[in-house]
Amino acid sequence: MKPLLTNADFQRAATALGCEVAAIKAVAEVEAAGVGFHATGEPKILFERHWFSRLTQGRYDAMAPDLSNPKAGGYKGGLAEHERLARAVKLDRNAALLSASWGKFQIMGFNFKAAGFGNVQAFVNAMYQSEGAQLDAFVAFIKADLRLVAALRANNFTRFASIYNGPGYAKNKYDHKMHTAYRRMRNG
Repeated sequence: MKPLLTNADFQRAATALGCEVAAIKAVAEVEAAGVGFHATGEPKILFERHWFSRLTQGRYDAMAPDLSNPKAGGYKGGLAEHERLARAVKLDRNAALLSASWGKFQIMGFNFKAAGFGNVQAFVNAMYQSEGAQLDAFVAFIKADLRLVAALRANNFTRFASIYNGPGYAKNKYDHKMHTAYRRMRNG
């Protein structure tokens, strides 16, 4: 079993970001259903085929449209996402690792520098270590974008989700889900 986050970990992160613990807990709950790992010990991931297509200039679109496609989708969920990633790694390891979102906070691999790492492999290695390592990456990632810091401090989950999740945030109601989780965490 991988080490899980404690209330002290959340407090440390909230202090570092100048926000409420409930705000960070709300993001964690919505991004990865509250946990950073599967029971098998692998970090939660979501492989994004449209990013893989973009990062490989569509080189694999025709031969593996379930892995490389200009359109988002093709998700299998759960551990099946690791199977998709493993297949993509065989085509282009670096692009595959960059094309997945990782851990409790679902940070995209291509954001490894903003999350405090020198390369995507170091980032991935940290995502396998613990939820604490995933939280540290989240704090670094948020600090790298002052818009995210401001939105989190203001509990402006619409602004936060629009930056953090991109334009699809509204369709997936990330902002509403985070706000609901925040209210529950704050009052519970």
